[in-house]
Amino acid sequence: MRVEGFPPIEAPGARLLILGSMPSPASLAAGQYYGHPRNAFWWIMGELFGAGPELPYQERCRRLTAAGVAVWDSLRACVRPGSLDQAIEPASEVANDFAALFERQPGIRRILFNGARAEQAFRRHSLPALARLPRPPVMRRLPSTSPAMAALRREEKLARWRAALD
Repeated sequence: MRVEGFPPIEAPGARLLILGSMPSPASLAAGQYYGHPRNAFWWIMGELFGAGPELPYQERCRRLTAAGVAVWDSLRACVRPGSLDQAIEPASEVANDFAALFERQPGIRRILFNGARAEQAFRRHSLPALARLPRPPVMRRLPSTSPAMAALRREEKLARWRAALD
């Protein structure tokens, strides 16, 4: 099944970019990033930026952008039978327009990848877009917040995400 992602969550002055790979079927159905109720993303964002899952989605987004955080996905579209990142067909990947994002957001200093697939897709398709930035951002892959990544408990994921911000 061909899937298409969302526009970025952003506001002028972003300093941190968090990249996923492609919204899950639950997120697409909800019309919001990280819409699966067991995904730890919003819980972690609540702990780090006060943008927790108990808040309405628009308020969570507002709190992230107020903290200088932008959220997007490495891919704009792909063919993905099922819901797992591993099911994405590499030949079908269409990257998001990072050159345009970095033109709008030249202050991005750090990119955090929400899992290995997000990093792989970005590096494969979009690395040249970093040349548009005044200085290249620090990039770091973090454990996926997806419930499919069950090797780490939620608290362990939070500790790694918190450490990446220090």
